[in-house]
Amino acid sequence: MQKIIAMYGLVNQAIYGLIIDNFGPDIWDKVKAKAEVEQSHFLSNEKYDDSITYKLAIAASEVLELPLSDVLISFGKYWVLKTAKQSYGHLMNSGGNNFEEFIVNLPNFHSRVMLLYSDITPPEFFVEKKEGKIILHYYSTRPGLTDFMLGLIHGLAEFYSTDIKVNLLENRNNGHDHDVFEVAIVQ
Repeated sequence: MQKIIAMYGLVNQAIYGLIIDNFGPDIWDKVKAKAEVEQSHFLSNEKYDDSITYKLAIAASEVLELPLSDVLISFGKYWVLKTAKQSYGHLMNSGGNNFEEFIVNLPNFHSRVMLLYSDITPPEFFVEKKEGKIILHYYSTRPGLTDFMLGLIHGLAEFYSTDIKVNLLENRNNGHDHDVFEVAIVQ
């Protein structure tokens, strides 16, 4: 994976939290060593090269002997249920009263985050409703984060106690310029 731009330390803190909370400090030390990352802690408002984040995710996959997609999905869920809830609780609460409202309002969410971090390069979203389903278009300058986004969607569903089914309709890995998710709320 290539470096596109820098991510704030809050992202790497979340990877640290995911590993520590689920596997303990010894596994974190192994992940950090495997990734050849020297930092033990990351400052949430400081920028770190994207390559650090990618190295940590790949190392976690190798150390835990899990597919990278599983690690990224877990990370996406963790981001919503722990990191966003704790760090952006007021923004999460203003995103909507239920899963569908939040997803429909998702294009505006990062506009509010940009008030906190003015120089971030966030993903962009376009949402449409079609035949009782939500079609979520995900545009990112960062490659390889489709599974992370899938985890975010599932994390939001859990956050709002909503059962969903998600299908990936289009994928950047298959030559499309963005990912398209079809989300159905299970009644």
